[in-house]
Amino acid sequence: MGVDLSVLWFGIIVFATLMYITMDGFDLGIGILMPLIKSDEQKDVMVNSVAPVWDGNETWLVLGGASLFGAFPLAYAVIIDALTVPLTVMLIALIFRGVAFEFRFKALLSHQVFWDKAFMVGSLVATFCQGIVVGAVIEGFPVEGRQFAGGAFDWLAPFPLFCGLGLVIAYALLGCTWLTMKTEGEQQATMYQLAPKILLQLLAVIGVVSVWTPLAYPEIAARWFSLPNLIYFAPVPLLTVLLALLLVISVKKRREIQPFVAALGIIFLGFSGLGISLWPNIIPPDVSIWQAAAPPQSQGFMLVGALFIIPFILLYTFWSYTVFSGKVDPQESYH
Repeated sequence: MGVDLSVLWFGIIVFATLMYITMDGFDLGIGILMPLIKSDEQKDVMVNSVAPVWDGNETWLVLGGASLFGAFPLAYAVIIDALTVPLTVMLIALIFRGVAFEFRFKALLSHQVFWDKAFMVGSLVATFCQGIVVGAVIEGFPVEGRQFAGGAFDWLAPFPLFCGLGLVIAYALLGCTWLTMKTEGEQQATMYQLAPKILLQLLAVIGVVSVWTPLAYPEIAARWFSLPNLIYFAPVPLLTVLLALLLVISVKKRREIQPFVAALGIIFLGFSGLGISLWPNIIPPDVSIWQAAAPPQSQGFMLVGALFIIPFILLYTFWSYTVFSGKVDPQESYH
């Protein structure tokens, strides 16, 4: 039995997306949390904690987008057409944030406040737009033939906007727990205090989405609550609760690594739940991965390159995080 290239490519895109959420999520979360920090020295530590790795994190976003373009051109065309506005705003925010990242280290003291605010706003806007994209994909897109048949502002609806808010909270939790690993003293204590509060907000968001989606979309309700699916998928909410308890306990015991691992697990399970709800449609509600797929010859040709480059990206990522592991010294600067 041959390999289903469409399923394989879908797996690669999901993997790249999860890697991006893992790597760039805490990176963006640091910018989201920065307005809560008044000390300039602590802000420098926050930025220095991701300065050596932040630009490499976005490699996964590029990989996921390029894979979608090559392996599922119909899905790429529909999503780009339907979400031109939030995707464009997201890219502008990421660019502006990247410029602010570099300039804040070199700017005059009188200008540093501006670049700090640019970094915060860029992080918040980029994250909010990514959440809108997730929510809009869950809602689905009208497709006629092989073209998007909706309007340019269909995404401007309650559910995508709520998902934007939810992702801001999720990334803030990742950034907070990342800083429990990378900081010490007063700054670390602040993150320990913030983590349970942000976790509570995230669990509320997950709860609302978990109720909203089956009520609004009967096909999702049938996927989750019919037998035997109910038994198969029960571990997703149960593990989410267990990881939330682990995060709270590890924060109380002042463990440094466990809160971040638990936060990653919660967000991974959240996106797994969304994947279960949508499978096998890549353009909900009706277009499957096989209908949106490129010809097998194209997918096979691309796969050779992907299988060559992905191990190098993983090795580089592992090496960079290993080299820059450990606490951030407030007296040292990355630049």
